[in-house]
Amino acid sequence: MAFRTLDDMTFAGKVALVRVDINVPVENGQVTDTTRIDRIMPTLRHIIEAGGKAVLLAHFGRPKGKVVASMSLAQVVPALEAALGRPVAHAPDCIGAMAKRAVSEMAPGDLLLLENTRFHPGEEKNDPELAASMAALGDVYVNDAFSAAHRAHASTEGIARQLPSCAGRLMEAELKALQAALGNPMRPVAAVVGGAKVSSKLELLSNLITRVDHLIIGGGMANTFLAAQGLAVGKSLAEHDMADTARAIVQQAKGSGCTIHLPSDIVVAREFAAHAAHQTLPADQCPEDSMILDAGPETVAAINALLADCRTLIWNGPLGAFEIAPFDSATNACAREAARLTAAGTLVSVAGGGDTVAALNRAGAADSFSYISTAGGAFLEWMEGKTLPGVAALET
Repeated sequence: MAFRTLDDMTFAGKVALVRVDINVPVENGQVTDTTRIDRIMPTLRHIIEAGGKAVLLAHFGRPKGKVVASMSLAQVVPALEAALGRPVAHAPDCIGAMAKRAVSEMAPGDLLLLENTRFHPGEEKNDPELAASMAALGDVYVNDAFSAAHRAHASTEGIARQLPSCAGRLMEAELKALQAALGNPMRPVAAVVGGAKVSSKLELLSNLITRVDHLIIGGGMANTFLAAQGLAVGKSLAEHDMADTARAIVQQAKGSGCTIHLPSDIVVAREFAAHAAHQTLPADQCPEDSMILDAGPETVAAINALLADCRTLIWNGPLGAFEIAPFDSATNACAREAARLTAAGTLVSVAGGGDTVAALNRAGAADSFSYISTAGGAFLEWMEGKTLPGVAALET
């Protein structure tokens, strides 16, 4: 796809409406994780250093079209100011007289945060009048919120139709990374897909088996596939009612030239607890009173050997119960090997999804991956092959 970036726009003396995702965790009025704020800094600095006026549009929480004081973006202002090292003004609305006045008082290089777009019921309905009212505040539109791009909202899709638009640095990086992973990847391509349920990732699996050469399945999902093959899985987390679906996915993968990889050995325990007594067994020997909590060392060795032969890796979900030792071993070992291969320049690695980011951070591997997406739902919908409205609206 083709889209404009910040480098294609002129900002001097102009008001840039910048859609960002600063829906950050807040406790007792304090932002506890500034990751999303840190990631929009390159875009904001580019605009203000170019002599533009940056006006931020964002949502916070789910106020459902009503003004909810606890969901005001005013509480995010101190964290924005700390990250930027300069004052950030705040307007009590994102449209109307108060917003217009706040914008009119700006000088080149100033930053203004407008109030929660979701305080208006028209935001999530993509109301054209609300989008037009927002657009009337600025000269150009910059979308730097890939994580909200799967929603056709007034501030993500509607406004992009009414102003000269481009992608911010974070959006640009995300789109380039995803293009490298699935659009025109270097082959062979492997995908690691883990997590609890096959049912929650049906669309993802169905799309990936037509796009990748190897699909490595782990976590509770792997148990469902093992059970579908007739293997006993004891008390393991598994969706036995998804057996027919799992078998159908395996058959479809064969027809698409995609090889599915399941654990050949397993780590089992009788209780789900840190450092619980456990044993490693062949995948077909899970005791009736035990549960599969991780892939074994033989499986890890096979995955790592496969990664050494691949050129692109997509990772979504852990290979086992990564939250507790020793059932984090497979995830940690494979993540670290993927990181090593990436650092060596032989592998392009793109990962995303809530548990995925946590697992890679826990393994100490995240910093060496080519790209880690924090977009959550938007990342998954892209991987499922869906069109994201906020991205489509930027296409030239």
